[in-house]
Amino acid sequence: MDFIIEQKDIVSMLMAILCGGIIGFEREYKSKSAGFRTIILITLGSTIFTIVSGHGTGADDRIAANIITGIGFIGAGVIFKDQVSVRGLTTAAVIWTSAAIGMTTGIGYHALAFVFTIITLIILLMVSKIEKLIGKLQKQKIVSVTFRNGDFNQIRQLEEKLQDYELLIERLQVSKSEDMLTVIWQVSGKKRYLNQLSETLATHPDIITFL
Repeated sequence: MDFIIEQKDIVSMLMAILCGGIIGFEREYKSKSAGFRTIILITLGSTIFTIVSGHGTGADDRIAANIITGIGFIGAGVIFKDQVSVRGLTTAAVIWTSAAIGMTTGIGYHALAFVFTIITLIILLMVSKIEKLIGKLQKQKIVSVTFRNGDFNQIRQLEEKLQDYELLIERLQVSKSEDMLTVIWQVSGKKRYLNQLSETLATHPDIITFL
């Protein structure tokens, strides 16, 4: 069967590039791992696969499902975990959403795809401001601290000192290795008090590292 490129397919691909470029610009501006080119290629690729699936392959559902599976692998590649947190979840979600937008343009719903793009952009821009507002009110973080020696009293003393900063401290884990203590706390409080916490930990003579 001959495959003929139709005008509507070209329009779909151009729309995919436009939508991907809008989202990718925001990601590139914030120096995320999936930036301008990556997001454009994801939306364009999803659109192309969707177009091909609609040209008599007889496997429309399977191709659409495979797009989602493939995007899942790409999304997993931008997620990484350090000692106390998981990063890249938002970028992975943007990749997933961009693929959905590409599939939407692929079936010819260009206006709907553009609306999805604008909604996604608004969420990315507005949520950051809302998170900053929440951070000024109350914030919670996981702190891992390694002490130079194995004296447990220094943990209690530091906890009492930090409570003077109006911080709520919950001890999650304590471990000992080669005469060094590592404690993990969940700390809640106002942002300015959490900044004081970092300064206190940085100047404490018995602390080797903290995260």
